[in-house]
Amino acid sequence: MELLLVEDNKKISEFMIKGLEESGFSVTLVENGVDARSRLNDTNWNMILLDIMLPDIDGMELLQYIRYKKITTPVLVISALGDPDDKVKALSYGADDYLTKPFHFKELVARIHALDRRRKMNYDSSSNVLVCGDLKMYLDEHKILRGDTEIVLTHLEFKLLKFLMENKNKVVSRTQILTSVWGINHDINTNIVEVYISYLRNKIDGEFETKIIETIKGRGYRIKSL
Repeated sequence: MELLLVEDNKKISEFMIKGLEESGFSVTLVENGVDARSRLNDTNWNMILLDIMLPDIDGMELLQYIRYKKITTPVLVISALGDPDDKVKALSYGADDYLTKPFHFKELVARIHALDRRRKMNYDSSSNVLVCGDLKMYLDEHKILRGDTEIVLTHLEFKLLKFLMENKNKVVSRTQILTSVWGINHDINTNIVEVYISYLRNKIDGEFETKIIETIKGRGYRIKSL
């Protein structure tokens, strides 16, 4: 696997590179956000390991840039910022996972492998189109159509809609959404799910007479076939 490591702390980067290369990974190091941005398209990276506190463009800005450019490479944020709000913010900006420093190296390797398995499962899916009534999601192209109208979604909105469509006509709970979309395996005191459901409704249902995203009071949410 080709990994792009964005880390400005030399002691940490040397420790990570040594361990990752011994584990069979190929690692390219960049020490600031500007250099990282210029290297994004140099190689078909399998994964980006991203620090948040960088000397110029910080990790959050770089993360937003990556998803704005529709770069779908998995991003594992590795940061000393351990507050749940920092994790929610990074995941909202498009991170696929979040690991807090200091960490056990075996956990880092396990998370890399888990993200890679998830990426391969999506890539190897027998169908790259999800359909719910007149709504179509083209996974490979990152494209959404409702009828003849193309709908533009952010990276995280796309992940949320994908989860709903994979479970169409089923009620999914807030906790299930947090786990599957944000990678948070327990309920936390945040309204992030409600906020992003609202974003989706505005884009998916807003201009259409028939509404397909439902709130099931006390249970969760459902996207229904027409």
